[in-house]
Amino acid sequence: MMLNEYRFRRVWSLHVGTPRVFGALVDLTSWPLWWPDVRSVQRIDDDTAEMTCRATLPYTLGFRLRRSVQDEPTGRLRVEMTGDLEGHTEATVSGDDSTSRLEIDQCVETTKPLLRTFAPVARPLFVANHALMMRRGQRGLRAYLA
Repeated sequence: MMLNEYRFRRVWSLHVGTPRVFGALVDLTSWPLWWPDVRSVQRIDDDTAEMTCRATLPYTLGFRLRRSVQDEPTGRLRVEMTGDLEGHTEATVSGDDSTSRLEIDQCVETTKPLLRTFAPVARPLFVANHALMMRRGQRGLRAYLA
């Protein structure tokens, strides 16, 4: 894997039914309400949005999300990403009406010059920053759906 390529996998356990979890995921404009690191989402059309994120480290990422898969019966959502991050994120929700398992797989390459320049020495910090962002997202979604 190249220094500017990242693969992440997270699994969130939620004490709420899969329909509500899937509904929150597909409603991108709600993300800033429950995910503190998602600073803004601007809807472009039914399948496209512009997102701005900033976690713990002092840099902001901006990118466009384009929905390529939304299949509620299988709990699968996939978005393609362009901008400061190029790649995709895929989420799969499974469970029942009272508990859910949310698997999030991300495969991205950074295009932001700052991140590309400092990746040789700061990659572990970037990975830790992402982990903190995901942890806050999980906590936020739990509270939002409670």
